[in-house]
Amino acid sequence: MRSLKALPLLLFVIICLFPFSGKGQNTNTKKSDEIFSLNSLKTFGTAGKEKKLLTAGKEAELFQYKGKGCLTHMWFGGDWPGYEKTRLRIYVDGEVVPSINMEMGLGHGIGFNDTNAPWGISKMGKTGHPSGIYNTYRIPFGKSVRVTAQLGIGVKDNPEFWWIIRGSENLPVTIGGIKLPEEARLKLYKRENYLAKRLEEFDLCKTTKAGCLYQVMIAARSENLNFLEAIMRAYINGKEKPLLLSSGLEDYFLGTYYFNRGKYSTPVAGLTHIDEKDNSFSAYRFHDDDPVFFQKGIRLTTRCGEQEGDKIFGDPKETMYTTYVWTYEW
Repeated sequence: MRSLKALPLLLFVIICLFPFSGKGQNTNTKKSDEIFSLNSLKTFGTAGKEKKLLTAGKEAELFQYKGKGCLTHMWFGGDWPGYEKTRLRIYVDGEVVPSINMEMGLGHGIGFNDTNAPWGISKMGKTGHPSGIYNTYRIPFGKSVRVTAQLGIGVKDNPEFWWIIRGSENLPVTIGGIKLPEEARLKLYKRENYLAKRLEEFDLCKTTKAGCLYQVMIAARSENLNFLEAIMRAYINGKEKPLLLSSGLEDYFLGTYYFNRGKYSTPVAGLTHIDEKDNSFSAYRFHDDDPVFFQKGIRLTTRCGEQEGDKIFGDPKETMYTTYVWTYEW
């Protein structure tokens, strides 16, 4: 009986002296990895105040950095006609042709140079007129990053320009709570001023790589709004049958009844422009909390109106589109 009573005390001594539990060892290793990761983070950045470096037909360098990490914040200020047409280019890892080449307005979800402000979400917004445009897109790079700006066509030289650019070394990118591979890169696919025929289905982006959708922006104008009947389709991993992402174009952007209550901005989607007189709209949609992953590519499409069997919804007309699709690919 005495030996049995001493057994719990003996086991306690053994466990303290010889911690054989794999759970405890993994916890210690995890803590060490976390400390190492935190110690490797380094914030970098720059700012420009009232600079006159923008001239017609020429790129001006705003920032350049060598290392490995992510851009995390950009903000731009200024006041001149055509500000929204300013072109931003981001060269990653020594690119000759930038993987991100965007107009200031369209790259932040704003079509038709809409002056509405202030509005904003955590990822982007516009706080003033015509500027105060910002974003917090995570743009990863492995060796270097370079950011340039260029005036839109026909804009007067040397306007006063302000900017902020910031990032951190060794900062991971996560989508839907999943940490993306180190080789993941943000890419922008564009269609500019594309005239789609009635009921035509057309590509917004096409890739054969692995990755996930990040953001979609569409700006469109037509004779009526029946093009908004379109279903958004994603052909994933080469499949012929699409994943239907919406039952109409406005509900893909979380709207309803042809955006009948006007502009809005939410963390998931927003309407940045609507004009029922010329039947135009622009809107954005993020997919970071609503992930669309692919392993062997994706073809993302929309349609100029919609038809099921013999039924055509409304009377869609030819429509002019400009679309921006952002993907992370690896």
